[in-house]
Amino acid sequence: MAPPPSAGSMSQRMMTLVQTLQFGWFVGHLTLLFCAVRYGVSYLTFNFYSRFARFSYRTAFVAAAATYGIVVYKGYRARARAGGRQQTSPLALAADENVQYLVMALVWLFSRQVPLALLPFMVYSIFHVATYTRTNLIPTVTPPQQTGAPSASPGGRPATKSSPLADNIGRFVKEYYDASMTLVAGLEILLWFRVMLSAVTFTKGSWILLAIYTVFLRARYSQSSFVQGAVRQGTARADAMMANQSTPPVVRQGWETVKRFVGQATDATDINRFVGGSQPAKKAQ
Repeated sequence: MAPPPSAGSMSQRMMTLVQTLQFGWFVGHLTLLFCAVRYGVSYLTFNFYSRFARFSYRTAFVAAAATYGIVVYKGYRARARAGGRQQTSPLALAADENVQYLVMALVWLFSRQVPLALLPFMVYSIFHVATYTRTNLIPTVTPPQQTGAPSASPGGRPATKSSPLADNIGRFVKEYYDASMTLVAGLEILLWFRVMLSAVTFTKGSWILLAIYTVFLRARYSQSSFVQGAVRQGTARADAMMANQSTPPVVRQGWETVKRFVGQATDATDINRFVGGSQPAKKAQ
């Protein structure tokens, strides 16, 4: 993320800031949050199919697609500058978490309304908006105050005091980030069961959506330690339930069959085997 402008008047600094692609990314996340909250109000008041609710729902995913599109574009441009004409393979591109979320934002945009699908994007946006506000917006509006002389070392910078609001936002992000990513992982797994329910009730287009989302969730499992942890925790709870003496043997046997099948499918669809080793863990932008 580029450093905030520090020279000139506040209006000049703001003009410099808003002309960056990163500011468009920030506005996209802010729009997503506003539309998701507005849709949530409609949902809680049972007006989720009203015209304004539908507009808020679709606009939230338009904003999500725009933000992840910006990150994918910037990543592509950076790779093009670093590698010249070297092309990124389709599989390596598919392994990019931001590409995965971009695709899913577009899928949800053109699918039937699934309110639960908004929540993972909303959680990500909360932290992205908070981080951008702390590192870019606040320093642009109120630049850090100098509190001491520059250090004697070459290129030394004077000591500065950051905004108390920025410090509070930083503490919030640091304290709740891991718990929120665990929440996102749980929501994404729960969303798979929600899509599966639509499929078994033969909702129009649900089987195609289930196939696409299963591929997405498989990729998330491969790349996210939070998803892996959520799956392990859920599996352990199910194992404990199956170990209960009151559980019928046929149910216990069925559970073991499901676990074995899922394990074999997971091993057979490991994308890291095709893109040259394990991928470094990255957070979606």
